[in-house]
Amino acid sequence: MTNPQEPGQEPPLPPELSPRRQAEARGAKRRDRRSRRWRWPRRIVKTLLVLVVVLVLIGIGTLVWAQTQLQHVDALADYSGRPAAGAGTNWLLVGSDSRDNLTAEQKQQYHTGSDQGRRTDTIIVLHTGSDGTTLVSIPRDSWVTIPAYQGTAAHQSKINSAFGQGGAPLLVRTVETATGLRMDHYAEIGFAGFVNIVDALGGVHICLTAPVKDSKSGADLPVGCQTLDGQQALAFVRARYFDPTSDFGRMKRQQQFLSALADRFLSADVLLNPFRIYPAMNAVFEALLLSDGTGLLDLARLATALNSVSKGDGKELTVPISTGSYPTPDGEAVLWNKQEAATLFEQLRQH
Repeated sequence: MTNPQEPGQEPPLPPELSPRRQAEARGAKRRDRRSRRWRWPRRIVKTLLVLVVVLVLIGIGTLVWAQTQLQHVDALADYSGRPAAGAGTNWLLVGSDSRDNLTAEQKQQYHTGSDQGRRTDTIIVLHTGSDGTTLVSIPRDSWVTIPAYQGTAAHQSKINSAFGQGGAPLLVRTVETATGLRMDHYAEIGFAGFVNIVDALGGVHICLTAPVKDSKSGADLPVGCQTLDGQQALAFVRARYFDPTSDFGRMKRQQQFLSALADRFLSADVLLNPFRIYPAMNAVFEALLLSDGTGLLDLARLATALNSVSKGDGKELTVPISTGSYPTPDGEAVLWNKQEAATLFEQLRQH
């Protein structure tokens, strides 16, 4: 029961018109506006944090996946009389003429022929040290001593025959014996893998100061800058019959292309494009055969070293030669200039 209103007393205001209630309502509105004002920034921060966590997890997952995809071979087995480790790091980079995984149509398309057996089309020692990066190409017809291996006595032969006789282990042993350098890493690639890597990268850009036209390899490239697909790139690095310098000119072109390949792989167009980098990584993992213990970090360092050469910060050399037409039972071979070659490899060993 309500109290009767006394004479002269004003009737009470409705609750919603009470000054106290109005002040409280205004305060609540201000707090709500402040809350809404900070709500979106908080949501943005949370979203960004979630994205960062997701990207980190994807990155870790990619590294774990990539490490499991690497293929290895026991190429650096120890043996009596092996050279001691020197300064810097040495890689033996090998391009084999293996036609494995090529169809009959591809063999014709790539002008590879159908030869059986395995030899090395490319042999390069890559050294990184205090003097930067140095690429040293070894002519595949170099006349060297092939060390004794698995019951076979030591003998003289062309260096690329070591690969066919004893695979990666004997080739490494032969190169170490000839150069006095201990190899720390080994990487090998065949014809099919080479083509697949270049195509996965969307081609490799290269500039030519002279045309390359070789009917044997299938190369037909004009002067100027151009992007080579896998088939064109394979023809380019194999071309030699059109060149008066034969294998020596080819080795220079191989070094040029190897540097351009690394430059392409490390470009923003590839590294920041998931539709490029993942197919390219997969092609590399399927194509490369690495020495035991060689991992992703080593491959990253290799790519960086090759890229430095493409930027003009490294040296591209060939083993000093005495003659390129030394007569042997296996045909003409390449003889090194022993004194100059020994000086070169000793400089690399010390730096």
